[in-house]
Amino acid sequence: AADIISTVEFNHDGELLATGDKGGRVVIFQREPSTKASGSRSSEYNVYSTFQSHEPEFDYLKSLEIEEKINKIRWLSQRNQAHFLLSTNDKTVKLWKVSEREKQAVGFNLRDEDGQLHAENLNLCKLHSRLTKCNLDIVDIKPENMENLTEVITAAEYHPRECHTFVYSSSKGTIRLCDMREAAFDVKFSHSGRYMITRDYLSINVWDLNMESKPVESFQVHEYLKSKLCSLYENDCIFDKFECCWNGTDSVAWNHYATNCGTAIIASYLIFLQNLPCNYCLYTNNPHVYPPSAIMTGSYNNFFRVFDCNSKKDVTLEASRENSRQRAQLKSKKVSQGGKRKKDEVSVDSLDFNRKILHTAWHPKDKIIAVAATNNLYIFDSNNPA
Repeated sequence: AADIISTVEFNHDGELLATGDKGGRVVIFQREPSTKASGSRSSEYNVYSTFQSHEPEFDYLKSLEIEEKINKIRWLSQRNQAHFLLSTNDKTVKLWKVSEREKQAVGFNLRDEDGQLHAENLNLCKLHSRLTKCNLDIVDIKPENMENLTEVITAAEYHPRECHTFVYSSSKGTIRLCDMREAAFDVKFSHSGRYMITRDYLSINVWDLNMESKPVESFQVHEYLKSKLCSLYENDCIFDKFECCWNGTDSVAWNHYATNCGTAIIASYLIFLQNLPCNYCLYTNNPHVYPPSAIMTGSYNNFFRVFDCNSKKDVTLEASRENSRQRAQLKSKKVSQGGKRKKDEVSVDSLDFNRKILHTAWHPKDKIIAVAATNNLYIFDSNNPA
């Protein structure tokens, strides 16, 4: 379906949240301002702007159809009242200016002084403002004979502070940290640039850039699926690309102190915004405060996992309409791998592999997260404990 969400991204201050879908459309949501009565910030996001970013096209030179699906959205740092974002499909990167006055998006030719990293299956290129007809290829893994193709690039990202450093992962599970000054499914740098996380099909690894021999931490996302890898390969689920993200700040990461995660129960209230295009549904919930230095990623059955890097604790939660009734309690989920199943456990055989959370985003400053489940967007707020 064209309205299935394919990417989710907060802007730098978390006031705007953008989603892209398979139909080539970008929908921008804006956080509601503080209420005069309470003075506290609302966690409700309303539609701010909607525009068609990409259209389907045909590459006659390669005899290839290019679909309009939005693969990634990146916000640029705001320097005036306007907001700028980049959106890309398999071929074209577009720069959009969202005007505060008109609340409409206007497209521009890409102009960025430092360049943007553009990843394709077989190469990485740097888009540069001074080169309008060509780009700088910085990684090319295309073999001379395509019959010898053994890996493709799965993700790439710049270092947050050092523009000459970037990292990319491949389908072989290899992660390469590169420096342009010298001749996994997803990868994300920490905000300080000291660490990075990588997501493969079954796990998340945390890496210290000063120690390349092995990850400093590993978290199993859905280890209970190991016995089902053959069937997951047959139904193509093995090729699902789950994204991962850090929490808003990692300033206290790796400090060894006691943290109290509290009970994994979420007291939630439902906010349903009417008249959203293509069934975009927003929900806001109030769980206990997440611990600092956390990692989030999605799974099947509309489950998503949150891992605390300090206490090593984790919680599995579900994003669904049924569990988002007003003031309903959302308990942590557990998956049973066989034998006698407890009352509150979910059998691994009953998991719905068509319901999956591939895209997640964490507010850069606040305790707010967003997860995309097919064509539904869920927003969870932990600022006000129940």
